Amino acid sequence: MRGVFAGLGKSKAFAAVGRALVPADRVLLRISGGRVGVGAAVGLRTLLLTTTGRRSGEPRQVPLLYVERAGGYVVIGSNWGGETHPAWSANLLAHPAATVTRHGRTEEVTGRLLAGDERQEMWDAVAAYWPAYDRYAVRAEHREIRVFLLEPVSR
Repeated sequence: MRGVFAGLGKSKAFAAVGRALVPADRVLLRISGGRVGVGAAVGLRTLLLTTTGRRSGEPRQVPLLYVERAGGYVVIGSNWGGETHPAWSANLLAHPAATVTRHGRTEEVTGRLLAGDERQEMWDAVAAYWPAYDRYAVRAEHREIRVFLLEPVSR
């Protein structure tokens, strides 16, 4: 099932639909403790990231696809290939301490923006899992898409 959605995920129409589903995904993940979400329903690895708003200081939640690597969770701030970076990535840059909820467990993490070879290695791992990221990068050619490693605080 993931393969079907990965193919669809490359289209601009899917990006529009995906953006519209984010609020529903956020609610499902929140009330299920990270067990059930739109992405998980179609076989995708999703987590609920809670950051601190860089301006408001309030908790902000967003569902994200992830790949486990280097003892943490790699997430990509593609914003569906849009012109701007997603707000959650700016929040992580301002306040790297965050939490991740998945499979009914919440853990503290620290977000670290990746660069250079490390960024490329992690990009390749996530793009292999969700090939649409390569298409998002083409659409967002005017900016480098941010790649973060969310490292658990205690493991």
